[in-house]
Amino acid sequence: MDPKLVTTAFTLDGYRIVRNLGVVRGITVRSRSIVGNIGAGIQTLFGGNISLLQELCERTREEAFMLMMQHAAEHGANAVVGMRYDANEVMSGVTEVLAYGTAVVIEKV
Repeated sequence: MDPKLVTTAFTLDGYRIVRNLGVVRGITVRSRSIVGNIGAGIQTLFGGNISLLQELCERTREEAFMLMMQHAAEHGANAVVGMRYDANEVMSGVTEVLAYGTAVVIEKV
């Protein structure tokens, strides 16, 4: 599946939805390592961007996104519309990130 055919909108310009396959999701659960906690703690002392946590968040979102696309492809979709992210703390220091949307089959108009 082409990541360019995943959108937060409910339509894709130049395409029409020919079949709705339902909700698909990708979920990942991550924790920070002790080294990451210490490094991030040091970065907070100086203010600004906390690059260690930013990288962790980006990797986690990317993994959830890829799992969602895989789930959509398994259902026969070639696009996902209405895509969203959600995140919850499962326990202290452990976060769940969910990528979800509606799997669809589209064709060019």
